[in-house]
Amino acid sequence: MLLDTPSLYFRAFYGVPESMTAPDGMPVNAVRGLIDMIATLVRDHSPTRLAACMDADWRPAFRVAAIPTYKAHRVATGDEEEVPDTLVPQIPVIEEILDAVGIARLAADGYEADDVIGTLTYREAGAVDIVTGDRDLFQLVDDAKPCRVLYTVRGIRNLQTVDEGFVAHKYGIPGRGYADFATLRGDPSDGLPGVPGVGEKTAATLISRFGSLDKLIATLDEGVQEGFPAGARAKLAAARDYLNVAPAVVKVAHDAPVPDTGLACPTAPLDPDRLVALADRYGLDGPLNRLLSALSSRAAT
Repeated sequence: MLLDTPSLYFRAFYGVPESMTAPDGMPVNAVRGLIDMIATLVRDHSPTRLAACMDADWRPAFRVAAIPTYKAHRVATGDEEEVPDTLVPQIPVIEEILDAVGIARLAADGYEADDVIGTLTYREAGAVDIVTGDRDLFQLVDDAKPCRVLYTVRGIRNLQTVDEGFVAHKYGIPGRGYADFATLRGDPSDGLPGVPGVGEKTAATLISRFGSLDKLIATLDEGVQEGFPAGARAKLAAARDYLNVAPAVVKVAHDAPVPDTGLACPTAPLDPDRLVALADRYGLDGPLNRLLSALSSRAAT
């Protein structure tokens, strides 16, 4: 089980009231929410291996070089992401807790959590569950592996299971075609412009008709006129420069320099003394007890 940790702690931050505070008054809503999310996931899905994937770089230079608008609307100052003031100090606490519990916390210099997930999925020979609220990771679903996404759009207790069939039904594209589809359609939430004039329906038609973006571009470059919806060929030709660089931005990496470390789901805390100190300082006895109970119960099954 691979956790898109930033996606989850942002969801926790907005889903749990800021009135949840530590004894000193510091909000710990994201911390508490994330711990309870992980406890629920462990209890409901019993993963044997577990990794909390993190952003080492939320806006990697290679993506910005290709498409300068990539996540530009989320920049606060310089290279800093716009993050709510009361969430910022909670992130180091989350990291300390994960380490004390013994849940592997993985990042790769110059890459996002998505790329860590993509790399670990590529390395893993067996089944993979990816927990995220980010549709970009739909590109990793693979029924043969199998790899599926547990999508948090309806909440951690009501996860939507995304496999190739879901993608095909939802978007009208081949089940492994989400990255190609998203490249054409664009994604305003990531500052990805897409091909001007090509919306979701046209993007789906093109990927379904040609099978892949590579095949579509090859057909375009060969000068073939047939097979394109009305007006789409001219729009694609006008966006040829974008189509040269966008796939490298949209596709998650499968070769990020992620440390090769053990991912065994812990059955007991790695550093119990440190965990007790963190629980006392931040008032986390309840959620941490629930997490430790879920971990020990999983070990007993």
